[in-house]
Amino acid sequence: MDRSLYNTHVKLLAFDLTSLTQISSCSNSFSRHGFLLSRIETLGVVTFCDLKPRKFLKFIIDDGTGCVDCILWLNHLTSPYFARQNPSNVQQIADSAIRFASEVRLGVVARVRGKITKYRGLVQVTVSDIVVERDPNAEILHWLDCMRLARQCYDLSIK
Repeated sequence: MDRSLYNTHVKLLAFDLTSLTQISSCSNSFSRHGFLLSRIETLGVVTFCDLKPRKFLKFIIDDGTGCVDCILWLNHLTSPYFARQNPSNVQQIADSAIRFASEVRLGVVARVRGKITKYRGLVQVTVSDIVVERDPNAEILHWLDCMRLARQCYDLSIK
């Protein structure tokens, strides 16, 4: 059996995210019951926002099981890291990031996808995209998806 979900956006609740084991301190690879993970999708209420224009947007998602720290980088046009990438892609990513940042507000329900990273010893999500949910059932449906996927896919090794 393939034990890797490495490039898949795995739907997790906050308490699952905080229980991940980092494979090594210099890697953004994490493990959940033996499965390798690198990307996440989570959903919850935005309970904190800290915007540093042209630098980043830090925010916290609360899904009822815990809180997920998220960071959305807004420095794509000035960062040496992004400068090494294709200029047309960088402009597209920068435009998307600015649009995503404009949608994040306290109290909205947001679906977040991104890379699982660690900063100052805490697990966080480096955001690649955000969708503000308008469906009042989105949170409970996300919970149900997470529990179903955990039972049928992610927790097979503990049965």
